[in-house]
Amino acid sequence: MPADVLPALTAKARGAAHPRSAVCACTTQDTVLTDRADGTVVRHGDTVAKAHAPGTDPVELSQRLAVAAHPHLSAILLPPLGLTPVDLHGRLVTCWPYGTPVDPEAPENAPWEEAATLLARLHATPPSSLPAGLPPMRGPAKAARAIARLQAAGPHPAAAPVLRAWSSLPAWARAEGPMPGAGALCHGDLHLGQLVRHPAPEGSWLLIDVDDLGLGDPAWDLARPAAWYACGLLPPDEWTRFLTAYQQAGGPAVPVDGDPWATLDVPARALTVQTAALAIVKSVAADRPLDEVQQAVVEACGRMLAMPEQLMPGDAK
Repeated sequence: MPADVLPALTAKARGAAHPRSAVCACTTQDTVLTDRADGTVVRHGDTVAKAHAPGTDPVELSQRLAVAAHPHLSAILLPPLGLTPVDLHGRLVTCWPYGTPVDPEAPENAPWEEAATLLARLHATPPSSLPAGLPPMRGPAKAARAIARLQAAGPHPAAAPVLRAWSSLPAWARAEGPMPGAGALCHGDLHLGQLVRHPAPEGSWLLIDVDDLGLGDPAWDLARPAAWYACGLLPPDEWTRFLTAYQQAGGPAVPVDGDPWATLDVPARALTVQTAALAIVKSVAADRPLDEVQQAVVEACGRMLAMPEQLMPGDAK
């Protein structure tokens, strides 16, 4: 991020935290929570300000903010502190309440059931009850963009199986446009980093980050945990907890009984390819080898070609 944006973003967070007073009695210091090309987040007190990725569509972002603020979703999505993004040095900025994130140092306490239940409730929300004009969920399109970045990054020894796995997917899964049958309200980028407790520190779990929110195939919201399980990165008991909670909460993406992979296989494959492609792009940019987790995802891409019927963990039948 340009150097002048970060101080301005911090000032924006301070202003949102104290809209009626210049006096600050906050006990927490200004903190940069995230600073990446696709988003920078600064915290001041109980407020955070987010600079969204360059090129974010202001109309679509406003539509997503309106959905996040809708009372029907107040127990599912963290509501924003305003419905109109502000332009700050060429970046769209929104403000939000601060919520306590999932503790990455305590994986045994990961709220898989809570995440699945929130997702099921999100998917079951009738789009007709929400503000009109919600754009497509961006999850599937991100896989195609990751492959484009991989192809532009230059040669890499791990790229070949990733590109072959991508080519093996159905054409509709490789398109950047809306998915066929799109109709459910979807998050678009589900992982445990998208949950916070609000009010902090011990409130209810809520979903955050509306950048990819939209209408689409709900199976794509389950693709990341499904892919992690298939790659051997998510233990079977955690995957079972997540999937069972989603089914019990009435989530429409998979059947209550029967094999969920009939629905999840293609999305999980696409997410695996996306993850592997981005891992290689980062490896090339940093001029470093793939780490153990990234290598596992690349190897999963190779297994897709060896096991064309299904993406499953390496030793599964």
